[in-house]
Amino acid sequence: MAILSKIRERSMFLILVVGLALFAFVLDPSTISDFFNSTKVNDIGSVNGESISRQEFAEALDAYKQNSGGRVSEMQAAKNVWNNLLRQKIYEGQLENAGITVGEADIMKALIESSGVQNQERFKTEGIFDKSKFTEFLATIKEANSDEWKAWQNYMGSLKANIEKTTYDKLVSSGLGASLKEGENNYLAENTKLSAKYVYLPYTSIADSLITVTKKDIKDYIESNASNFKVEASRDIKLVKFNIAPTAEDESQIEKYVSDLIEDTEKNGIIAKGLKNTSDYVEFFDENDSDIVFEDKILFKVQVPQVIADKLFEGSQGEVFGPYKDENYFKLTKITEVTQLPDSAKARHILVPFVGVSSADPTVKRTEEEAKVLADSLMNVVKNNPTKFADLAKELSSDKGSATNGGLYEWFGYNRMVPEFRDFVFEGNKNDVGVVKTAFGFHVIRIEDQKNFQKALKLATYGKEIVASEATENTIYQKAELFAQDLTNGKKYDELVKEKKLSSQPAVGLKALDDNVPGLGSEREIVRWTFDKDVQKDDFKRFDVNGGYAVVVLTNKTEKGLMPVEKATSTVRPILANQKKAKLLIEKMVGGTLEEIAKSSGESIRNANKVSLKSSTISGIGYEPKILGAMLNAKESELYKNVIGNRGVFSFSVNSKELPIVLPNYDTYRKRLANDRKNKSYQIFEAIKKASEIEDNVGSFYGIEQ
Repeated sequence: MAILSKIRERSMFLILVVGLALFAFVLDPSTISDFFNSTKVNDIGSVNGESISRQEFAEALDAYKQNSGGRVSEMQAAKNVWNNLLRQKIYEGQLENAGITVGEADIMKALIESSGVQNQERFKTEGIFDKSKFTEFLATIKEANSDEWKAWQNYMGSLKANIEKTTYDKLVSSGLGASLKEGENNYLAENTKLSAKYVYLPYTSIADSLITVTKKDIKDYIESNASNFKVEASRDIKLVKFNIAPTAEDESQIEKYVSDLIEDTEKNGIIAKGLKNTSDYVEFFDENDSDIVFEDKILFKVQVPQVIADKLFEGSQGEVFGPYKDENYFKLTKITEVTQLPDSAKARHILVPFVGVSSADPTVKRTEEEAKVLADSLMNVVKNNPTKFADLAKELSSDKGSATNGGLYEWFGYNRMVPEFRDFVFEGNKNDVGVVKTAFGFHVIRIEDQKNFQKALKLATYGKEIVASEATENTIYQKAELFAQDLTNGKKYDELVKEKKLSSQPAVGLKALDDNVPGLGSEREIVRWTFDKDVQKDDFKRFDVNGGYAVVVLTNKTEKGLMPVEKATSTVRPILANQKKAKLLIEKMVGGTLEEIAKSSGESIRNANKVSLKSSTISGIGYEPKILGAMLNAKESELYKNVIGNRGVFSFSVNSKELPIVLPNYDTYRKRLANDRKNKSYQIFEAIKKASEIEDNVGSFYGIEQ
């Protein structure tokens, strides 16, 4: 009541504040626009003016993640979905411009013809695909609007996108042919040999100190060639990783801990059995925190770590070996059983599944009890008459892979089959018949043969991973924290790295949807931090990373748009420097003949003998396709001055051209030229994409302002 009283007392004040806020709202048109226009919030991008909404992206992302079964990271999925949507929108636009429509009939035809549909048993009648069954199935799930229908809708969407791409690519590819005249010209260009004299002034003859390339020059060049310098938003960082690794003392302590587990120990009158005397290995492993799971299986020598194999196979039952170091563990191994087994066997089987077992056909209706009765009945038949096994397997076995071969599995290794099947075949005797239950149902098995009998062991191998102790982890943490604290106190990152003799790693060009940081692996949190709008250049932060800690400093921010001058300098400066040098070199090429030009420039006249455009190189100079092209099109004996090439400026005169023989037909060259063009049709999408107006704000889906 006291609060309500105060509100009443100040009601005029509140009305005044609200009124002023509304007045400001009315005065600011952009506020009204933002309030009523939710496009800025609801769209994450556009292609040629067509928006891609958050909902469309979210639904496509969910479908992609579901189909991928969690095999890709969130960010990789987002990248793939965005690229798929771009491709879809671009192809749809191109097909619309061409007057081509991919309709429901086209999609349904592709769906029905796809192997994913044709090969499903539920859509077959007597082993043959039944279209009516499939269409009835689609109608049922569509009416129910189930999750399964949504999954099929996503699949049909991907089929539509694929049809659009294939249709457009075929249309463009069909237009990428070549005429006979083009084939002839290509033949002449590649096989005409020419000889010429020339004067060559290399760019390297002008010292870099004689020319000046300013930031403005570079900026102007970037703006004039904007399409070549468009960049996504990116971040550059440097980092120091402080690895958590076990010390020699940590390793020694772990080895002692493992060693103490061999014999029984007594504490407060309670005896704890060691590995040597225990028989309950599951309990022993659990009570002593083994980092290796107990496996109750037989092993041959080749399956045992080499570091201990010889000793184990010379040992006897009950012996304990270790501790020994294997990979990143200290281990103890006890021999629990010694036997002789074949390493390979041959067997026949009849699989009798029942409702609920793995990979069972949907038509299977028998219960487990019914399946057991059938399996036992079959066992009795083949025990009395083994010759019937093959025919019964062909007729009754649900394992179609072996049924056609009379249920026979040819020679297979010890660990190929599921444990229950394996144990019966390898621990039994030739010609034994029995019934075994596995995750697939009941198997009626007959051991046909066994070979290569050898010593085999059952082992109980306890292991403790060699890891850093808590004290070591604390020491590493303190080092990382101290490094970050020094940065807080104003020390420079590079100077601090040098002072502490640490290793610094750069990571350049991190994108908003990246997962990985070079040198660290998957560290999404670091990438997200670099794109936080409040994080500025030279800001730093300590992160917990896989295997330790990392102190990261943001060294550069590049926003979406044109490449910054600083980043473009290494690419653009050589281009502009050569252009400026070319002007100075042209000033040296004075004269009306090659002899006069050679004299004025202080260079000699060189010869190019029997060169062709096919090679695109000039001996002693290198790759110069522009110069060779100019020579090929030049008139004989005429002087051509100041031709700018890759490595310098040329003046030349063609002495002679040796034309190739005239062919009766140039169809071979026409076909080759056409094939070359068609083989580059994969570049179609990238070319269209480059010409499209694309607005990419996918980062906003993850709260990143771009």
